[in-house]
Amino acid sequence: MNPLRAKIEQEIRENGPIPFARYMELCLYDPEFGYYSRSAERFGQAGDFYTSSDVHAVFGRLLARQFEEMWRVLGSPAKIQLIELGPGRGLFAQDVLAWSEKKFPEFFRALRYSLLEGSSVLRSRIQSTLARYLESGKADLATIGNWPEPGAGTTSVSQPALSGRGIGTANGRALAAEVPAILFANEFFDALPVEVLSEWGSLRIDSRDGRLVETWAPPSAEQLGFLDQYSIYPEASERVEVALAAERYMQNVAESLDRGFAVIIDYGYTREEQLAGRHRGTLKAIGQHSISPSPYEAPGEQDITADVNFTALAAAAQKRKMDTRPLITQSQFLMGIGEANQFADAFEQCRLPQERTKVALQLKHLVTPAGMGESFQVLIGSQGISVEAAESLCGLSFSRSLIR
Repeated sequence: MNPLRAKIEQEIRENGPIPFARYMELCLYDPEFGYYSRSAERFGQAGDFYTSSDVHAVFGRLLARQFEEMWRVLGSPAKIQLIELGPGRGLFAQDVLAWSEKKFPEFFRALRYSLLEGSSVLRSRIQSTLARYLESGKADLATIGNWPEPGAGTTSVSQPALSGRGIGTANGRALAAEVPAILFANEFFDALPVEVLSEWGSLRIDSRDGRLVETWAPPSAEQLGFLDQYSIYPEASERVEVALAAERYMQNVAESLDRGFAVIIDYGYTREEQLAGRHRGTLKAIGQHSISPSPYEAPGEQDITADVNFTALAAAAQKRKMDTRPLITQSQFLMGIGEANQFADAFEQCRLPQERTKVALQLKHLVTPAGMGESFQVLIGSQGISVEAAESLCGLSFSRSLIR
């Protein structure tokens, strides 16, 4: 029997049907049997899914260029902390650090890179990938906090949590809270547990005759409030996700910044798109790059995600006094960063025509609608910085030119 299924069924026997968010939490983050706890080989093009950093190092190189500009907008401080949420195997961090060291030495000297990763398997892979930077103190693995108890709309198993206004590190060398920071999250919020609502109520998971089955309970006032403010009410035979965990985490992100930027990249939608009939019922289970017919077939053996409600994320940030820029696509963001030097970051190490052709195809996958360019959105927030300074970022320049 699937060991995680047995664990889930035991919890149901002890406590009754569990909220879907709790089921999703266990499937993804259980320390023993959760999807992200089992193997680092699930990442990459040979695994179940891959991120932009798996396509080509240019993604990290372009972001390094954007981070360096953010550092200059902040006044080129002697120290700056870059905090990555859910860094996976550390490939993005490796690309950012290597390119910054090569191209932006002054920024690199000021930089401290903190990685918040809850999976012990992935932390071990990061220790190998970033060994040189970890040993030198240029990078660190941040300490892991717990989410609030279930019932508060969040999860409780080993997800990374921002602690107060500073980030704790494994060796206790956290930078002071007054040090400016850049928070970066790529495909992080889509993996946070969600509640699911339908015309029948709030989804619960029960166990009957050796099977996991769906049942329904009255929705909470907090869940209904989320629909009122940021989403839509489900119509007949329709399901809608309620991302309370993501909302609270974004508030935590905003609270952790005294001065700096937040860069959130993920696939998702706005409330306006939902009202137009799109992005309704986005929850999916994924294995080997294919959509699974059911999230209940193999607990812990497949990824479970939901598209990100960017309307709720932006509002959560604004509640904590963070300024947010209008949502843009990954294509617009990367084009804005790369157009100034015609994407030299991508082609610099190409020596042969066939190498340039290969890199051009990889870059195309990152920026075109047929690839990741239009399906991924970018939310940029700023704290303690003038609106004019934040809007001057090169990553926003391409979208500005489209408006003119």
